[in-house]
Amino acid sequence: MEKFHLYAATAAGVEALAGRELRDLGYQTQVENGRVRFDGTIADILKTNLWLRTADRIRIIVAEFDAVTFDELFEATKAVPWDQFLPMDAAFPVEGRSQKSQLHSVPDAQAIVKKAVATKLAAIYHRRTRLPETGATYPLEVMINKDHVILTLDTTGPSLFKRGYRVGKGGAPIKENMAAALIALTSWHADMPFVDPVCGSGTIPIEAAMIGRNLAPGYNRDFLCEKWDWIPNELSRQVRAEADEKADYDTPLQIFGSDIDGSMIEIAKRNAAEAGLSQDIEFKQLAVQDFTTDLHHGVIVANPPYGERLSDQAGVRALYKQMGQVFKPLTDWSKYILTADLEFEHFYGQKATKKRKLYNGALRTDYFQFWAQRQPRHKAAH
Repeated sequence: MEKFHLYAATAAGVEALAGRELRDLGYQTQVENGRVRFDGTIADILKTNLWLRTADRIRIIVAEFDAVTFDELFEATKAVPWDQFLPMDAAFPVEGRSQKSQLHSVPDAQAIVKKAVATKLAAIYHRRTRLPETGATYPLEVMINKDHVILTLDTTGPSLFKRGYRVGKGGAPIKENMAAALIALTSWHADMPFVDPVCGSGTIPIEAAMIGRNLAPGYNRDFLCEKWDWIPNELSRQVRAEADEKADYDTPLQIFGSDIDGSMIEIAKRNAAEAGLSQDIEFKQLAVQDFTTDLHHGVIVANPPYGERLSDQAGVRALYKQMGQVFKPLTDWSKYILTADLEFEHFYGQKATKKRKLYNGALRTDYFQFWAQRQPRHKAAH
């Protein structure tokens, strides 16, 4: 089967996690800013779309070259064997971006690439009139960085964070792949208790349950490339069937989500039901200050409000203080809290073991990590 140069596009700060996921799936990777490169067949395109939890999309790298003039961009683009990817009736919108390059006008770069692809296809398919563009969609992107051009074809369609289970959401929902990234950065395993004490519409506990059950996050959605004539339906069915066989419905899970807002808990329950995970997550209405647990060696992941508006700040900082007080006795638990408030540790009342910079959408945030105290190892009796 033919191999393609591919990359998984990611949010800033998540590249290493997507790289680890790809290596766990058996690929050799090269991690760069905003993406992870790897090679694979059509089956691998389907498999990575289905399985990657932290990535945004899978793109085929169609061509790479340097260009400093629009003539160079046009000729190098036209030289690509576009008929290997695009049928005669393909709709091929062109997106673009440019950084630190002589070809800095993105609309011009997009127009040149569009014209070059159309010129090539018209010659190959012997079309004298305009191409119809009435068939399946093949979204192209021209990315120019320091005069280096990468032409790509998107295989995913709507971003991979759209898992298909979110039937309702609250005011500031976290994206599903960001929630998966937060969990991937913890010490949690499926045999440990997991708690989100400010769960909102339930995204973080649902992602944890999907990880615990080893469910492919893309299983309940389609990918754009599945409509292309050169991707066999049978292969798509086979890759999905293989993913289904890997699901683990037997391991008992202890996953809990709570929120002060009862209407959010109802939405969270509906979303969990849509994901087929109602039995795996216990949701209840509860204020953080009332949280208690008898369980041990668990993990707490929280994405509380950040108090970006000054009017909200006092209330949010009171919540951080409550978290610090309520979590303090849980010395054998690890706690991971995401916020854009750089004063967080002061109000929480403890210095983080580690901080990690992450972008929640366009917002710069810090992931404050408070690791569990190491348990003394008892020597085994001889």
